[in-house]
Amino acid sequence: MSDESRSTPAQTSVAAVIPAAGRGVRLGPGAPKALRALSGTPMLIHAVRALAASRHVALVVVVAPPDGAAGVKSLLDAHALPDRTDFLVVPGGESRQESVRLGLEALPPQYGIVLVHDAARPLVPVDTVDAVVEAVRDGAPAVVPALPLADTVKEVAPAAEAGEPEPVVATPERSRLRAVQTPQGFDRATLVRAHESVTENVTDDASMVEQLGLPVVAVPGHEEAFKVTRPLDLVLAEAVLARRRLNDGF
Repeated sequence: MSDESRSTPAQTSVAAVIPAAGRGVRLGPGAPKALRALSGTPMLIHAVRALAASRHVALVVVVAPPDGAAGVKSLLDAHALPDRTDFLVVPGGESRQESVRLGLEALPPQYGIVLVHDAARPLVPVDTVDAVVEAVRDGAPAVVPALPLADTVKEVAPAAEAGEPEPVVATPERSRLRAVQTPQGFDRATLVRAHESVTENVTDDASMVEQLGLPVVAVPGHEEAFKVTRPLDLVLAEAVLARRRLNDGF
């Protein structure tokens, strides 16, 4: 392929992969976390709509529980989604990392920029999605939305016994720390290489790119892009949706 015909991030389409195969045990018993309802609509649908709201995103791939792809497809079909965005459901794996890889493998070749988004972040604003995409288009191989920390952070050593006090060993400089959110954005070739090269379990895809020695940059995140992991987070998410309906007719 000549240099002239090779695609660049600025010339390629954008796809989003949403791994939604987890159980979410911290939310308590019941449906998988991604299928818990917020204002009567599953979190997954809120997350899909949030990604599809971006003018950049042309395809959303939902990675379903290994035995639940048909049910998730029926769920998407039952809810109004933007006509200009394509949707695809594929079965996931046993880990988040494997599910993202399976979502990547399902992407058609024209998608050169990939967003990876947590289904448990259903309320991410479209401006945050756009900022991540634009930073990849500007040449960053990996981009994360991030927020400064409000709390002082302590590094601790393991407690001598479970439940005992943990010794504090360091206090990192808070001004240099960020809480990372999703969607995280990537040049597709970079993300594929990371999934081929990094075999240990990681907590996010950007850390896999870091292990390749490639740069990762942060753009401003948003307080409403929080992750719903505990019952109290569901209460907060309901409050955010109520405020949006009141203020914006959302």
